[in-house]
Amino acid sequence: MDSRIVEFVSALRSRGVRVSLAESADSLRAIEAVGVLDRSLFKHALKATLIKEPADVPTFEQLFPMFFSGEGAPLQSPQGLTEEQQEQLQNALQALKQALRDLMSMLANGEQPSKSDLDQHAKQAGVSSQMHQYRMNQQTQRWLTERMLREMGLTPEQIKEAIEALMKQLKMQGMDGKAREEIRETIQQNAEGMREQVSKYVGQSMLQQPDDNPHHRRIDDLMNRPLSSLTEAETDELRNHVRRLVARLRSRAALRMRHAKEGDFDVKATIRHNQRYGGIPLELKHKRHHLKPKLTVIVDISTSMRPVAEFMLRMVYEMQDQVSKARSFAFIDDIHDISITFVEHRPEDAVPIVLHELPPGHYNTDLGASLQTFVTDYLDTVDRRTTVIFVGDGRNNYNDPRLDLVTTLKGRARRVVWMNPEPAFQWGQGDSDMIAYAPLCDAVHQVATLQQLADAIDDLFQRR
Repeated sequence: MDSRIVEFVSALRSRGVRVSLAESADSLRAIEAVGVLDRSLFKHALKATLIKEPADVPTFEQLFPMFFSGEGAPLQSPQGLTEEQQEQLQNALQALKQALRDLMSMLANGEQPSKSDLDQHAKQAGVSSQMHQYRMNQQTQRWLTERMLREMGLTPEQIKEAIEALMKQLKMQGMDGKAREEIRETIQQNAEGMREQVSKYVGQSMLQQPDDNPHHRRIDDLMNRPLSSLTEAETDELRNHVRRLVARLRSRAALRMRHAKEGDFDVKATIRHNQRYGGIPLELKHKRHHLKPKLTVIVDISTSMRPVAEFMLRMVYEMQDQVSKARSFAFIDDIHDISITFVEHRPEDAVPIVLHELPPGHYNTDLGASLQTFVTDYLDTVDRRTTVIFVGDGRNNYNDPRLDLVTTLKGRARRVVWMNPEPAFQWGQGDSDMIAYAPLCDAVHQVATLQQLADAIDDLFQRR
């Protein structure tokens, strides 16, 4: 059942439903608790753990029967036939043409088609080669199912013709009318069950095809293009995508937290605690972790850095529930505390306010002077639990980079991380001091694209 739930989650995601790793794990635990015998309770447990938005409910309702309504009505063999009538049935089946014989044998004897049989029929019908061309919807599923049923000889017209041929053979062999009617009803019921299986096979196969949605492909393309190269319209597209992207990052961070809450086994604490029992480890102790990080973000909002700064600030504050405390500072030629703006406004509103209140100048970036102000006025925001994050290209217009102040911050902070849109081969060129800053950092990430920025933030929450 676990594998079927995993397949169901993948199908939901392929239809645009946001399901995080944490929510997938929740669904498995929920089903473990409620069981699978009560179908209604089973369905509500999945819906409660996997669906967050009312707009996704119709998709859930459409896909649920494809994965959890069984394999269709079980196929049966005719009941109440004597040994002589069973032999007559097999002889009549042998008298039919080969293709008709195979199908009617399955329907008359209650034999289930295997996955490989369905794959072969789909290939012969040209269904498997065309699934990737179509977006999953009920109309397309019905059309492809009909093609496959026709290939298998399972349309109502084909079944009626095949039954009449079989009935003719049975009558020629002397089978009485009551037994023939029993066989007719059994075949019709089995044909209906097999048609249902084929429909589910087509639906599940379509959901497993690669996502060819043009919008998704475009977002993937924009995610991997330098933020500084995007037009305003393309940047707006990514702004609309940020919340969904952050939801995935938040869910992954929450799942890590859940797994880490127990802590690592603490040998020394276990031995000390169990001295009362003569050293026998009756009670195990685990190390406690401070899971949520404290962040101090120092962001360059000069002209060249604004696209990266905008997305960085918004993503950090969208993940506020995974942060113990966050303080943010923006600088060009001097530093400004912008934390209060994010307290009073939503991240998507706070970022434009900050960028409007601190307009860029021309060639006036001075991180050294900004660090002096920070150390003088805001040094108390950094302690042994704080991760200091610099977001900038390390260019100072040939001003003093004040490496000594970065060293001071490193001595107080838990970690120092730098996020720079420029590749390493550009460090040290022109007015770049990045080649001098890098050795003072615990990690340096290139964040020219939104994908790189997301990866850097994911790594930040992975290493808390």
